[in-house]
Amino acid sequence: MAMAERVRIFSGVQPTGHLTLGNYLGAMRRWVEEDQHRADALFCVVDLHALTVEHDPARVRRLTRQAATLLLAAGLDPARCTLFVQSQVHEHVRLSYLMECTASDGEMRRMVQFKEKAARAEARGGSVRLSLLTYPALMAADILAYGTHEVPVGADQAQHLELTRDLAVRFNQRYGATFVVPKATYPAVGARVMDLQDPTSKMGKSHAATAGTVYLLDEPEAVRKKVLRAVTDTAGEVVYEREERPGVANLLDVLAACAGGEPARLAEGYTSYGALKKDVAEAVVEVLRPVRKRHAELAADPGYVDGVLRAGAERARGLARPRVDAAYRAVGLGAV
Repeated sequence: MAMAERVRIFSGVQPTGHLTLGNYLGAMRRWVEEDQHRADALFCVVDLHALTVEHDPARVRRLTRQAATLLLAAGLDPARCTLFVQSQVHEHVRLSYLMECTASDGEMRRMVQFKEKAARAEARGGSVRLSLLTYPALMAADILAYGTHEVPVGADQAQHLELTRDLAVRFNQRYGATFVVPKATYPAVGARVMDLQDPTSKMGKSHAATAGTVYLLDEPEAVRKKVLRAVTDTAGEVVYEREERPGVANLLDVLAACAGGEPARLAEGYTSYGALKKDVAEAVVEVLRPVRKRHAELAADPGYVDGVLRAGAERARGLARPRVDAAYRAVGLGAV
C-alpha cells in the first residue's frame, strides 16, 4: 500500500509538565509499538497549547525539548513517523482561526475542561485566558490540517475529539468537502493511569502535588518510594474493583500494563497490598529503565534531536499547507 493510501494518525503531547508514567502507558508506548508501524503517523509536541495558562517561557522551551527527546527515547523512529513541534508549523494557527469561525461560543463553553478550570479560577477570585476557551479550535486545527483518519486519545480528550468531528462535518457542509472526519482510538489497558495518592484523579504532569505522580525521568528509588506509598484502602484484600477500591485497581492496572496480564486475574495472585506494591514498583522501574537510558544518550547529542525536529516540521508543513490553503479558498480568502 502506498504511503498516500495509508491511514494517517495524529497525536500530540503538551509540554506543561514532565511526562509521566500515565503518558507513557496511556499513549506513548502504543505510538511506538503499534501506530508508527501501521500508519502514516505524525506526533507533535503541542507547545502552543501550553500558553493557555500562566507559564514561564524558559520552562516551556525546556519542557518542549525534553518531551521531544523522551518521545524519541521511548522508541519513535524518525524513519517511520514524523515528529515535530507545533509552533514550527504555522498552518496550525492559520487553520485555528477558521475553526473558531466554524464553532459556536456555546460549544466552546460546554467543554468540561474549560468549565472545570474556569470554575477553579473564579473560586480563587481570578479568571482564565481566552485561549483556554478557544483551545479546542486549535486542537481541531492540529488534527484536521493533516487529513487525519485516527486520533489516539485518552478518555479526557474524547469530548474535544467529538467537537473536532462536528467542526469538520460543519465546515464540509458549508464550504464543500475539505476535511477528513477523524475518529478516536483508545488503548485497552493503561489508558487512564490514576494518581497514586488520589486514585480518583488522572496522573497528571502538571499537578502541583507530585507524590502520586511517577515521572519518566524519576530515579528508580523515587519510583519505588512513590509506589510503595500509594493509597489503597483498609480492607486489606487484593480485589480488582474500580469503584469500591480505586487505589488497588489502579495498581493492578499499572501492573497489567507493565508486565502483562488481566488486572482481575493478577489480583488472584496476591494476599497483601505490600506484595502487590513491591511487584508494581519493580515492574515500573524495569519499564522505564531503557527510556531513561536512551534519553541520557539523546540529551548528550542535541544536534541529532534538532535535525529530527527540523525534518519533521518540514514534512508536516508540506502535508498541511495544501489542505489549509484549500480551506482558506473555500471560505472566500486568498491562500498565501
